[in-house]
Formats: sequence, structure tokens, C-alpha cells
Amino acid sequence: MILFSCQAASLHSSFSQVFHYLEEVKHTESPTPGTHVGSLPLPFQKWFAEKGWSPRAHQLELMARARGGENMLLIAPTGAGKTLGGFLASLTDLAERGKVPPGSGFVGVHTLYISPLKALAVDIERNLTKPVSEMGLPIVIETRTGDTPQAKRQRQKVRPPDILLTTPEQVSLLLANKEAERFFRDLKYVVLDELHSLVTSKRGHLLSLALARVRRHAPDVRFIGLSATVAEPMDLRRYLAPQGQGEPPAGLITVEGGAKPDISILQTEERIPWSGHSARYAGKDLYEALKRHQTTLVFVNTRSQAERVFQELWTVNDDNLPIALHHGSLDAGQRRRVEAAMAENKLRAVVATSTLDLGIDWGDVDLVVHVGAPKGASRLAQRIGRANHRMDEPSKAILVPANRFEVMECRAALDANYIGAQDTPPIAEGALDVLAQHVLGMACAEPFDADELYREVTTASPYADLPRATFDRVVDFTATGGYALRTYERYARIRQMKDGRWRVSNPAVAQQYRLNLGTIVEAAELNVRMVKRNAKGTVGRGGMSLGKVEEYFLEQLVQGDTFFFAGKVLRFEGIRENECLVSQAFSLDPKIPSYAGGKFPLSTYLADQVRSMLADPARWQALPDQVREWLEIQKEKSIIPKRDELLVETFPFRKRFFMVMYPFEGRLAHQTLGMLLTRRLERAGAKPMGFVATDYSLAIWAMQDMGMRLKSHRLSLAELLDEDMLGDDLEAWLDESFMLKRTFRNCAIISGLIERRHPGKEKTGRQVTVSADLIYDVLRSHEPDHILLEATRRDAAAGLLDIGRLGDMLKRIKGHTTHRALEHVSPLAVPVMLEIGRETVAGEAMDDVLAEAADELIAEAMS
Repeated sequence: MILFSCQAASLHSSFSQVFHYLEEVKHTESPTPGTHVGSLPLPFQKWFAEKGWSPRAHQLELMARARGGENMLLIAPTGAGKTLGGFLASLTDLAERGKVPPGSGFVGVHTLYISPLKALAVDIERNLTKPVSEMGLPIVIETRTGDTPQAKRQRQKVRPPDILLTTPEQVSLLLANKEAERFFRDLKYVVLDELHSLVTSKRGHLLSLALARVRRHAPDVRFIGLSATVAEPMDLRRYLAPQGQGEPPAGLITVEGGAKPDISILQTEERIPWSGHSARYAGKDLYEALKRHQTTLVFVNTRSQAERVFQELWTVNDDNLPIALHHGSLDAGQRRRVEAAMAENKLRAVVATSTLDLGIDWGDVDLVVHVGAPKGASRLAQRIGRANHRMDEPSKAILVPANRFEVMECRAALDANYIGAQDTPPIAEGALDVLAQHVLGMACAEPFDADELYREVTTASPYADLPRATFDRVVDFTATGGYALRTYERYARIRQMKDGRWRVSNPAVAQQYRLNLGTIVEAAELNVRMVKRNAKGTVGRGGMSLGKVEEYFLEQLVQGDTFFFAGKVLRFEGIRENECLVSQAFSLDPKIPSYAGGKFPLSTYLADQVRSMLADPARWQALPDQVREWLEIQKEKSIIPKRDELLVETFPFRKRFFMVMYPFEGRLAHQTLGMLLTRRLERAGAKPMGFVATDYSLAIWAMQDMGMRLKSHRLSLAELLDEDMLGDDLEAWLDESFMLKRTFRNCAIISGLIERRHPGKEKTGRQVTVSADLIYDVLRSHEPDHILLEATRRDAAAGLLDIGRLGDMLKRIKGHTTHRALEHVSPLAVPVMLEIGRETVAGEAMDDVLAEAADELIAEAMS
């Protein structure tokens, strides 16, 4: 977004044209009193005139309607000035108010700006402070994130800034304070940036509850949502307005237009890999692209990918270009230094994860590279928008597929971007573990009445249909832990007073709540600290902190092992307390830390587009020669599935028998399908040995010839893939697997049942897991209808298992399944076959020997 940017090209109309527009508005509309529909305050007029710029019509309309009392949603393409539009109402109001005279008493915060990213809040502060200073406006602007020093956060409660730039978690922390009503009572505007990315997760659920409480403290507050194009704008409009109170959804302003992006798929002479996600083959071509551009953002999907791509670029960086790394596990100081260097145009490239893909305004970025398929059309549009941050000039982007299936996915995403297709997920029903966290937070602020809090909660869009009985169960859980745990004093976090209101049991509960607040549950991590080794081989203390790495990765290392992190090759020296000690190392083959939760699911829209492209040979002409040849040989040796058809291939390889399916429904749905099919094949006597799933296909291997069984009707595809597998089979598998235990652990942490952090210390991942597993077993045995077990099953169905999507797929393929019994591996099966041995899930046995058979596999498939 352009925020009073020095990029004059982003503002097309001249200053005189704007005032002509303003004069027309004056004479054709009746201005709402006090909203300045017909003019801007004098400091703004003067500033715009000096710059030779002018605000756009949609920015002025947003300002007028917000100041007129409407909640508003602005949907606009990159470079249309969304952020400027979102702040105009606030800035003009503050300019008219002027500086608060000394002795006026406490004045609360005037405007809250809420961002999904810390980096975006810092970027907005930098962009907003300059024009405010140049206009001489008496406006104090500050950020408040998890990186803000504690002393500054405490001072902000006593002397709030006029505009506070913050994140959802910090809003909840402020609301859980006894002084929350005083802090928020003067609040006029809440600006929610990149709203589409906030609302679809548990963070969005927690934020919706926080906004409901903000309305109570400041009844006249107005919400302004800023968003890129979304599939269902009404979802966001409802999110911005209180539900069940007769108030209409937020008003909508949509800005059309914007230059179509210039997107291409990397052209290379190198061989495109069959499988994998590293895209190492593209290192030299990618480096040449960086050299041809001023500043490049290289986006990847996972943190381990970021480390690997950064390492590859440095390997070929013969020109010593300044290239940096940015992801969520790095030390906050290092991330801030990278952001500052980018803002000052001191870097030629930054390799980043989603930590930089929302709204960051670096005007000199003239190329975005996306390594790996984007997994969603909307995600790609968002990331491409970081290049050439001007509405009327095309953003330039290069997609770098990591394997052959990803070539088709990149092509589908590219086509979707040109036609403006969107695949943002809908807003889900409010999570119960998040509600439990909010209930405790409200008790930390002040004693609450359950009837009043229920009415308040149901004004939040995700919780509008929450049954009262469910709400009461959540309150009871917060008060007792539930029937099976109520005898344990530690789970009694709130108590009911004589007047019926609920309060926290003791001050320690409030302290623990503030330490553990939030909905993002990362895998347990240890701080990585650089130390020096002396001549005797011993290591000292102190040294620079580099960031955090997952505990389970570090537990696999022995002293002397090397790994790549924070752009450095490090030698593992050991673990001391909660820190990983490392020293500088020099190795040509370091390990790459593996991170949990880093893979995006393939969107339903892109999956459908890949199936469509695969079924239409005319569209293959847009694909590279080696990919087109791959599909042509598949057509000769087997078949190409139709768009709504499921192809099932069976063949022998290395004395094993394989069944490969191509649902194209994403890794999560395929993993669940593999689990359930393995159970059914075991019952049928096929002796499955294991399976592996990718975003595009699923491979199962067994000791029995599954193809022969299908041909002789001893196995039936219709029965194997019947929708009833989502009934008893699913329930039985969930009861036996560790899947629900892992999900329960996350729900228990979010709800506050299990506390990860304690004053002065933090539980290890193992301690948290053991605690969660014990409680899970107790609840399953003694209280199977516990509210947290209900939340766990909801989460598993929607997240880890993708049950809804799998159910839709089973309906789609009913009567449209084709079996091909082959004598050899098919070309289409090669990518998933190469995954075997890397990521397996066992049935009755495991066999990793196929990992060594890549050359033989490819030769057999393509001969």
C-alpha cells in the first residue's frame, strides 16, 4: 500500500483535479456535519500541494463515510493507497482536535491499527511518521508488538500514543488489564490491515472477541477494514459489524483496475526435478535474475526452504551482492536490521517466508520470485503485490516450480492471477479453545456476568450462532477444568462470587494468562546462541543470539554436527538449560533445520485447475518441453485422467506391489485417505506395508498384488473409496492414532489448560507433551464429551485431516474411478514414488529401500 509514499506515480490525478472533484462533491451532496466531505484540513491541503499529489476518490469517500459513523471495508488492488485511505479519517480528526493541553487528565488511545505481522506495523510506523512530521501534526505514533520492550509497553498504558500500531495478541493483552476501560474509552477508529489474512484463522477468532469487548468500552468506535480482493466480501463486512444488534454489515468500497502483473515461469536449461521442494536446480538462473534487477524479494513456503535457498544463492554469489534472510525463527533484532536495510535500499535481495508477504511497502522492489508453487491464487497475488508497489504499473514476478507437478500448479496460479480468480477460505465457526482463552482474559480484567459476556461474545461474527449451553460449558471448563478435573485446585482458574459474577481465582492466574496468551502454537523451540570454542575444545558462555530452532531437530544432533541457520553454517556444541550452543563452522554439507507447520495446503481452486489442465492436452503447449514430454509418455503408457475422474494405477516394482491414485486434493486430505485405505486393505488381506502422500497423489505399497485383486473382484474400488470410510473407520483410526493427542495438545495450550510459560522458566516440549497426553487419556476415559475433546475433534476435522475436502472428493469421484493395471511404473507415478523413504507412514511394515531406486524408477517409467 502507498502510505503518503514518495512514489508520485501512484497518485494519478493532479492537485487541481482533486479540488475540482471536492468542489463538485460540495455542490452535489449534502456533507455529513463534521466529516469534511468537501475539504481536507489546511495542513493536508498544503502538504499535498507542496508534493504535487492528490488523494484518490475512494480514499476521500472512505474518510467521509467513516467520519459519518459507518464501519467500512475497502477492497483494492496493490498500490491503490488502502493504508492512506484507512488512516485519513483518523489523521484529519486528530489534526482538528489538536494537541491535548497539559492538565487535561488521562486521554486514551485515539486509533488502533491492527496488523497480522510485526514487520508490517513497523513499516507503517516508518511510512506514517514522515508525513505527520512534515505537516507538523501534533500526533504521537508508536508500535506495540511482542518485540517492544516491556518498559515501553508499561509506559504506553499510562500515556497512550494517539495512534497505536499493534498486533491481535497485544490487543487481547491490553483488554485483559484492569485499566482497559480507561485505555480504550476515547477510541475512535480501529484500522484492520490485510483483513483477509487475519479472519480465517484462530487469530481472527480471538481478534473478533477482542473487538466485541472494544465496542463495549468505546460504543462509538468505527472499524475500517483494508483488504486485497477476496472471494466473499460479505464475510469481511459482517466481521467488522456487531452481529445480532440490528446494525448492517460494514459499508463496502471496491476499487477496480490496476495493471495486470507480469508473471512468468522460470525458463531454464536445467532438468526440472521429478519430486522434492528445494528447487536447487534453479540456483544459477535465479541468481542471474537477481543481478538484472534492483531489488528482489524471494518468497518461499517454509523456513527450512528459506535457509536452503539462501544457502544456494550465497554459493553462487560471485559478485558479493548483499542478500539477506528473513523468517519467523530468526532473532527479532536480525529481522529488524534486514527490514531497515531494505527500507534504505541497501539490499539486492531478501529470501523470506510469509513474514514479509503482507503489505510491506518497499518502493524499490522491482521483482518478486516465488520458489515453489504458491498453493493458492490469492496467496500468489498477495506476494506479487510486494513488487513495484504502484497501482498503474505492472508488478513483475517469476515463479520457480520445485518439481514437475508444481510446473502445472504454477501455470494454473499464473492463469488464475490474470483473470483475478480468488480462493481465500471462508470464515470458520469460532473455535472453543479460543473462546476459553478469552473468557479467562475477561475475568483477568474485571469480574464478569455470564449473561452479559454471552451477549457480547455473540456480537462477534464467528460466534454469532454460539449456543448458550456451549458457552456455559466453556465457562465451567475455565472454572473447573471439567468434571474429570474439578478436584484439582490448579484447574480452578475462575470462581463465582456471591453476586453471581466470575473473577480470577488469584493474581497468579492473571500473570500466567498474560505469559501464555495467543493462538499460534509453535513446536517447542530453543534459543540458538553463538559461542566460541577455545583451543581445548571447550565452549564459553554469552555470545550473540541467532534465533530459535525446533527442539526436536536439535535433539537429533550430536556434538560436532553442523547445520545451516540464520545464513551461517554452525557447529552444534550442546544444549545448556533452554539454549542451544553453537560455534562457527565450515562445512560443505550442513544439515537444514526442519520446522513444524510450515507447509501450506493446496487450495481447492488450484487443485481443480491442475486437474483441468492435465485433462486438456491443448493446454500442455504452455508447459516446458520436458514436462510436456512427461505427460505425452504418460498418455501412451497409461491414461491421463479426466477433470472429475480418479485414476488408480497398480504395478509391481522391486518385488513390491503398488497402488497410486491422483486425487489432486492436497497433502492433508491425501494423508487421511491413505490412513483409512490402509486400514481397509489390511482387513481385505492385501497386507499393506505403508503409504506416502503428496499434494497431488497417494501411493500405497503392499505384499499382495492389489491390481490382480481388483481385476479378480476380490477388491472393489467402489467399496474401498465409499464415503462410509469417514464414519466408523475414521473414528476407529482416530482412537488409535496419535493425531488427536497432538491436536489436543494445541487446544489445551490455547485454552490455558496447559501452560507453556512460567515466570522465569519455560517448559520443554517434552514436558508439555507428557502433560497433555496424560490429561487426554484421563478425559477420554472419564469424560469423553469434555468441551476440549469436542474442540480437538473440530480442529482435526478441519485442519490436520481435511475431512470436509476429502468428503467432497469421495462424492465427486463416485462412479468416476478408472483402474489401470500396468506392468511397469507410469511416468505420472514417478514423483510420489520418489517420496517413498523420505516421508512414510507405516501399515503392517515399512520398507525404505525404494529411496535408493530413483534412477531405475525413472528409466522404467520413461523407457
